[in-house]
Amino acid sequence: MRHTPGSILVALALVGATAAAAGAHHGWSGYDSTNELNVTGTIKESGYEHPHGFVRLEAPGKTWVVVLAPPSRMERRGLPKEMLAAGKNATVVGYPNRSDAHEMRAERITIDGRTIELR
Repeated sequence: MRHTPGSILVALALVGATAAAAGAHHGWSGYDSTNELNVTGTIKESGYEHPHGFVRLEAPGKTWVVVLAPPSRMERRGLPKEMLAAGKNATVVGYPNRSDAHEMRAERITIDGRTIELR
């Protein structure tokens, strides 16, 4: 099979894009699962995109970037984008990032009296 220069460039671009996506998705070893946090605050911002959604949660004395589950999992478990609206109060149970003192990974989130398991 002969490959044209164009087909080779397309293949290289696809390999690069796949590697970039894999690099953006991080493992959970960067979070300290021996230190469970329970944080309550006000959602200031949210994102509902891949690979993981997030909320910026303003709690007393600190603002957290809370890494959530992928959007498809949040939808299946009953956490639509609208529930993560700015101004809503939320309680998050999760683990702190080992290298970023303002980030945590959520195991579950409670909004409007509903608790959603994310993992």
